[in-house]
Amino acid sequence: MSHHDPAVLVLEDGTRYAGRAYGARGRTLGEAVFATGMTGYQETLTDPSYAGQIVVQTAPHIGNTGMNDEDPESWRIWVAGYVVRDPARVVSSFRARRSLDEELETTGIVGISGVDTRALTRRLRSAGSMRSGIFSGADAALDSAAQLAAVRAGRDMRGLNLSAEVSVAAPLVVPPATGTEGERLGRLAVLDLGVKSSTVNRLAERGFEVHVLPQSTTFEELAAIEPAGVFYSNGPGDPAASDQHVELLRRVLRAGIPFFGICFGNQLLGRALGFGTYKLTFGHRGLNQPVLDRATGRIEITTHNHGFAVDAPLEGPVDSPAGFGRVEVSHVDLNDQVVEGLRALDLPAFSVQYHPESAAGPHDSGYLFDRFADLVRDHPRPAAAGTQGER
Repeated sequence: MSHHDPAVLVLEDGTRYAGRAYGARGRTLGEAVFATGMTGYQETLTDPSYAGQIVVQTAPHIGNTGMNDEDPESWRIWVAGYVVRDPARVVSSFRARRSLDEELETTGIVGISGVDTRALTRRLRSAGSMRSGIFSGADAALDSAAQLAAVRAGRDMRGLNLSAEVSVAAPLVVPPATGTEGERLGRLAVLDLGVKSSTVNRLAERGFEVHVLPQSTTFEELAAIEPAGVFYSNGPGDPAASDQHVELLRRVLRAGIPFFGICFGNQLLGRALGFGTYKLTFGHRGLNQPVLDRATGRIEITTHNHGFAVDAPLEGPVDSPAGFGRVEVSHVDLNDQVVEGLRALDLPAFSVQYHPESAAGPHDSGYLFDRFADLVRDHPRPAAAGTQGER
């Protein structure tokens, strides 16, 4: 295939960006979002939270280090499509096994290059993330009206539940990491809503026997493993469309089981506590988001990937609208004051909106896994956790 084959990116407002085909040829539809990381594209591509989205890389040069077999965050590429300005012509890394464009082509990911991603990002920042489509190969020759009609017929992220598309089909157990024998903390139930491999590894390093559970898991199935704690992962979709996960979490909270949630898990804790969620105009995606930890006054540079947020009062503590005691906003984004963390003051539960596993960096937030391990130590579960203590 020629790297000069024409391609076009079409936004649902009718804006068009001409470029060159990159990766597989054909058409793909998804929500156009931009990611500001200057590195770590392999982790971005394999993050299940990007399911259903066409990712625009704001960094101009992408593909320099190729693709390796060590850095994937899951078993496949999840992005619906990929937009870059200047793809690397030469791969320069001793770890590379293949080039990025070869990987995209082999796995059927339709992309586009040669696009002015700065102009595109400014468009998405002002108009907001929107439905979009990439058309290349025979689809590039389609009438522009037909291309726009296809984009506007695509899925809207609002009200969309994608958990079943990204979750494991059967439970998976990861033993505590080597060297944690003296710090075994028991079984940890991880509800897989799109979890990344690095997250599971960071939890195993703290001494947990990590049980990665399907998103359809019931409270009875979760309680049967007698977990020392429960963890809700990151993931794609609208938290308002995940009622079953909210109800499961409420039962976990009533049972007094220590809880930690990240990203999508933060939004679901917010809903479980009785707060609402809303869609951000263009979201936070990248490795360089400044967040204030209100407990310490420390500013962290953090990894984000979310298009929705929790609607909770920034000044607190406040009473949980759902009757779970006092709650406070623990972390705040310094760019736009979006809620980036919640802490229950009368229950062993907290969450953050960002990615403390920090793949592909930075590493300011690793302490949160230690904070959760301490929470579990401070709230030991009975030998038969079951449904004891549930009100």
